[in-house]
Amino acid sequence: MTEVPPLVFHPIYSQLELPYRHRFPIEKYQGIYDALRLQGVPADTFVQPKPVLVNQLLAHYDSDYVNALLHGTLAKQAMRRIGFPWSEQLIKRSLTAVGGTITTARLAIQHGLALNLTGGYHHAAGDFGAGFCLFNDLYLAAKTMLNEPGIDSVLIIDLDVHQGDGTALLAENDPSVITLSLHGEKNFPHRKQRSDMDFPLPKGLGDDDYMNVLDEALTTARRLYSPDAVIYDAGVDVHEHDDLGLLNISTQGVLARDSMVFNWCKARDLPVAAVIGGGYQRDIDALVAVHLQLYRAAGVID
Repeated sequence: MTEVPPLVFHPIYSQLELPYRHRFPIEKYQGIYDALRLQGVPADTFVQPKPVLVNQLLAHYDSDYVNALLHGTLAKQAMRRIGFPWSEQLIKRSLTAVGGTITTARLAIQHGLALNLTGGYHHAAGDFGAGFCLFNDLYLAAKTMLNEPGIDSVLIIDLDVHQGDGTALLAENDPSVITLSLHGEKNFPHRKQRSDMDFPLPKGLGDDDYMNVLDEALTTARRLYSPDAVIYDAGVDVHEHDDLGLLNISTQGVLARDSMVFNWCKARDLPVAAVIGGGYQRDIDALVAVHLQLYRAAGVID
């Protein structure tokens, strides 16, 4: 019997009161957990993370920004850029979510594969947050992996429909963290940053063309780099029914995409830490169904 990879979850992922009709689907994390349990995933498969420590944030991120955000003194304009109203619960929830991705990275080194039920806060840079992202979990997770023996470089494969601009900025002068992004050319953020490998996609792109670009991207990564580990941001805002995505990828296409990434990593014996990234359908059940393709591709569910 194939070992089920560890899954990282905390109920606080969905425990945040937001204004009525707020754009962020905070309920989806609990929805993914509940759906996995209903499909027979045992409770002991899930690991509950602890919040990231403040000194871990300060090791890589601007201290003025970190402290202002933690204490609720960040300028109103900067909070508007993030997109959430400040609250103590927002901070507690965000620190735990980031801690979850760090835990996932450590478990991936041990088990070869691990998956967080949140994560992908790729718009946050060292001294600002944006697009519902306070602290960049992907970069911190990569630096965590780099502390492990034999891990000299980490490839971040970001397939969220929005470019991982914050991650690109953080890794700009860090050759140990390699950034690859497939993203909507005409989507948020308006000003793109330079990843190590960028693949801008036109509006309305469908399954076959998307898979061809992904194959080209992975081939390019293999040719140019020799990573020792992978972090995978599996955003489903590429989906045809996503409110913000502007692409035309089917649910089956999402499964094929996630399977291609996992198979590529497995063929190279690369440990991979996966996070769920963005997804913005207002129908939470429909959104959860698309996110579940990641766990299907990972062999967690049939």
